[in-house]
Parts: sequence; C-alpha cells; structure tokens
Amino acid sequence: MIQVTCAIIRNEDNEVLIVQRGEKTDHPFKWEFPGGKMRDGETEEECIIREIREELSMEVIIFSKAEQVVHDYGHKEITLIPFICDTLDELPVLSEHADFRWVSPGDLGSVDFCEADITVALRYMEINGNQAVERETAAETEQSATVDKDLRKMINSMMSMQEAEWVAASAGENPVLFQKLLDYSYSPDRKLAFRASWTLSKVCDKYPDLIHPHLSKIIEELSRIDNESTRRSFLRIISMTDLRKISQRHQGILADHCFRALNSGFSAIAIKAYSMEIIYRLAMIYPELVNELAASINMLQGEGSAGVIARGRIILKKLAEISPDKEQSTE
Repeated sequence: MIQVTCAIIRNEDNEVLIVQRGEKTDHPFKWEFPGGKMRDGETEEECIIREIREELSMEVIIFSKAEQVVHDYGHKEITLIPFICDTLDELPVLSEHADFRWVSPGDLGSVDFCEADITVALRYMEINGNQAVERETAAETEQSATVDKDLRKMINSMMSMQEAEWVAASAGENPVLFQKLLDYSYSPDRKLAFRASWTLSKVCDKYPDLIHPHLSKIIEELSRIDNESTRRSFLRIISMTDLRKISQRHQGILADHCFRALNSGFSAIAIKAYSMEIIYRLAMIYPELVNELAASINMLQGEGSAGVIARGRIILKKLAEISPDKEQSTE
C-alpha cells in the first residue's frame, strides 16, 4: 500500500487549487489535488508541506486533516491522505504539472479528476456545504468567549479562510480579542500559536494601525520564536507596515534578523521572501543597505527555489530604482 498525501489548498475567495498531470505521467492530463508519496521517517504533515514546496514553491498552513481514501488502480493501491490547507502565497510555480486552476468548491464535481481524487473532492464539497452553519456556531462561540478556554477552542476549531477572516473582523472591533490573538501567538502550543498569528495577520490586513503599538515587542521576540509558522506570520505583518514609524534600534534588530534569515540555508521560502521585502523597505530609509541586500539575493540565485528566485528578481529591479547608479545583477 502506497501512502500518498494531498492538499486541498484554499485562497481568500475560498477557491480550491487543482493541478493537471503532464502528458508523460500516469493518468495524463487528469486533474488532482497537489501532493505526493511519503518518505521513510517523515510524518504525514511533513510530507504534504515538503511536497507543496517542491511541486509548487508554495508555503501552506494545515488547518485540518480530512478522511483518507483507499483506492486500487489495478497496478497499484494507494492510501490518499488529504489535508485542508490555506496558503500565504498567491501563485504556484509549476515544476511537475502541466497547468493549474483555482475553482469554486461547487465546480469540483465537474472536474476530470484522477479516480482517488474524485472521492476527496466529493467529500470536500459536502463539508463546504455546511460552512454557513459552522460560521454561525463560531459566531455564537465568540460572543460568549469571555472565558479563555472557549476562545482557544474557537481558534483551534477554525476550518477555513473565511472563518479566519470573520474572527479577524471581530478582533478589529474588539480590543480584548485582538490582545488574546497576540498573546496566543507567543503560546508554546504550536498549533494555537500559528493559527492565532495567522488570524492576527488577517486583522492587520483590515486594520493595519492596530499592530503599530505592538511592533517593538514582536521585533524583539522574532529571534526567540522557534515556531516557524508564527515567525512567518509576524514577518508578513511587518512587511506590510510603515517601518519609518519604528525606532532606529528596532529597525536595526529587524534588519539583522532578516539578513540572517535570508542567508540561512534552513529558512523556509516564505520567510526568505518576506525578509527580502522587509530589507527592501528598510533600504528605502537607509540606502546603504542596497548593496548588501543585492549581494544576498544574488547568492540565492543558485538555490534552486523558483519562488525565491522570482521574488529576488523583483526586489533587484526595485533596488535599481533606489540606487540607479549601481547596476544590480538579475541573471
């Protein structure tokens, strides 16, 4: 029995990402949910995160695990293990597939899927049909969430981007809820921390000024946070803020952290991408950072990650505008 994971990746419009198999593969031109075989020694969660990075150069956040599907293709029998995920990245970079599409859940039934993926799609359509009821339940929970335990449960039970958006909208008008999201982002409970920080980033999309009083602490804590998902969310938040409003000391701490993340061989793709953007914004304040950032980006060109290389080229072009008398390599 071959163990295979797949990801039902959703965007902010609640559309689902599907990918098309190539001509020279099993089931040519059939559509599927992205994923792949598990390797020895890795967990199911580690497998799907790795596969999405390798196949699509995307970072995903796992929200839940769906019911697995056992299917016999005749020449092989697989157990397909689906995960419902959201992503911080906008566009996949295809390395193995012929095409991709974002489709609404209601259209999944008309897609020419591989046989095992058909079952996954139909089950997801059933779940999606109950989302309105789930959101109403979440609303009732939030209204009575004066007890810390109830609020933690609500955050941990979020099942979709839309629910995260709903909590984010509520937090923008509720200072207590906003502070709880911030506190939970530092929690040793890794699942709670990444969901809280992810939701906090959605709050900042809607209410960017709310985070400014807390930026100094976030920046000071970055290097002490060992939860990569939380750091990714915090860097996303920082990358969208006006860095001129923080002190020179914290600008320096931030630049140091981002350069170390950018030059590290262990940083995730999204962390490198957000670090590039943050240093670029700092370079607009301190042009002396231009050359160092350009050198770091050029060192990444041979890294092999299409996502990082693409982001790097964009930043290099922006750097040339800051320092037009200095040529930056984009090769």
